[in-house]
Amino acid sequence: MKERLEKYGLNGYTIPEHIAIIMDGNGRWAKKRLRNRLKGHTEGEKRVDEIVRFSREIGIKFLTLYAFSSENWSRPEDEVKGLMSLLAQSVKKRRGLLLDNNIRLNFIGDLSNVPEKIREAALALSEETASQNYEMTLTVALGYGSRDEILKAVKDIAVQVKNGELNVDDIDAQTMKSHLYTHDIPDPDLMIRTSGEIRISNYLLWQIAYSELYFTDVLWPDFKKENFIDAIKEYSNRERRFGKTTEQIDKELK
Repeated sequence: MKERLEKYGLNGYTIPEHIAIIMDGNGRWAKKRLRNRLKGHTEGEKRVDEIVRFSREIGIKFLTLYAFSSENWSRPEDEVKGLMSLLAQSVKKRRGLLLDNNIRLNFIGDLSNVPEKIREAALALSEETASQNYEMTLTVALGYGSRDEILKAVKDIAVQVKNGELNVDDIDAQTMKSHLYTHDIPDPDLMIRTSGEIRISNYLLWQIAYSELYFTDVLWPDFKKENFIDAIKEYSNRERRFGKTTEQIDKELK
């Protein structure tokens, strides 16, 4: 691993365990080139493969990608159909990548609106990789909205209280986490958003409470591993205090 990090100038830098990415800018990339939006999404798919491979190579354990939000269903019908077609293609072509690199595929979000055949294929691949892959977890946020996720968790907890399965006084942050889509993966250390937009867009609102945020003007189809390395280096140069003082952190490290 040391040799791999040295190869990319990352030796001595802290590598995040979990990176979440808002892959933004596909439409603007296409517009700048007078192409339709779907062409931008197709180019963006190429970056997914590159970033997944690179993440695995440098030892990142969890990578979570915001692929399709709950709000994206309201986009033009042709674009939604095109995105679902791209999803179907990516499920087929990524099987080898996932199995060869010992990567588990995971989905979070409400998949009920995803066409049945595509949903079944995606979940089948997720189950296949879950049974044998353990070096890295690739989570795809699909039909995902963080407010919906939190509301669902609150309702589930309320039902448990109503049924006498849970005491109100016992509800804590861990209770909440156990009812989120991400209950079995750690919170992100670093959240990256491409395209120059400086907002969270209803993405992992509970989970990124203490994540480092990194915004870049680079559009997602142009976001290559060199840009990814820049984000990791920036992360490594920040001091993560989780509400504590620098002196407290230094004392704990001694």
